[in-house]
Formats: sequence, C-alpha cells, structure tokens
Amino acid sequence: SFGARGAGGGLVQPGGSLRLSCVGSGFSSEEYTLGWFRGGPGKELKGISCISPNGYATYYQDSVKGRFTIDRDNTKNTVYLQMNSLKPEDAALYVCAAQRGGIPQTMCDYANGMSGWGKGTLVTVSS
Repeated sequence: SFGARGAGGGLVQPGGSLRLSCVGSGFSSEEYTLGWFRGGPGKELKGISCISPNGYATYYQDSVKGRFTIDRDNTKNTVYLQMNSLKPEDAALYVCAAQRGGIPQTMCDYANGMSGWGKGTLVTVSS
C-alpha cells in the first residue's frame, strides 16, 4: 500500500536553512509526480513545490522561488526540499504527496486526485 514519511523539520532562526526528505513506499517512483505541501495550524495544505517523475521539470510557488529547491532520487524513492533564507511565514507542517500522471504546476496549484499523502514534518521558524 502507498505510504510516505517526511523528516528533517525542526526549529530554526529566521534566515536559516533546513533540508526535508520524504521516503515513499508501495509505489513506483518513476511513474509519479511528487510535491511538497504545507499548512499552518488549522489551515488547509497548499502546494509550494512539485517535481516531475524524471526530475527534469519543477514548479515553485512565488512565495518560495529563489529560496527553496526541490529534487528527487528515484533509486531511494525519496523527494527532498532544500529550504534557505527561512522566514517566520514559512513555519508550517510540511507534507509530501504523490500524483500519478500529474503536471508539477497543476499538482501544486490544484492538489486534487492525489495518489497518497505522507506523514508530515514540522518546521518552526523563530528567534
């Protein structure tokens, strides 16, 4: 069955960096678009970055462009999110997701028809 678990979150100061990872299981990585979604307390998850099955196409929401980088290693069934220049507004629960046959921008913007959601990792940005 589909499963995934995020890791790498924690407490950082504004301007700091974190690298998140999410390891999936129960599906073939090369057939799925992957993405990272986030949401604050009591708020719905929204897509911030998504990546095509082969890793060649990526999409970023404007709020994280130039600061975050998504990549993947299909041999490890893992997707990563490198987060730099973190701001207090970035604090949230970060959750990875998979979508079969999805386009990165569409996956991030609409977040429907997901094949599965992973267990999130919490990021806190504070002085």
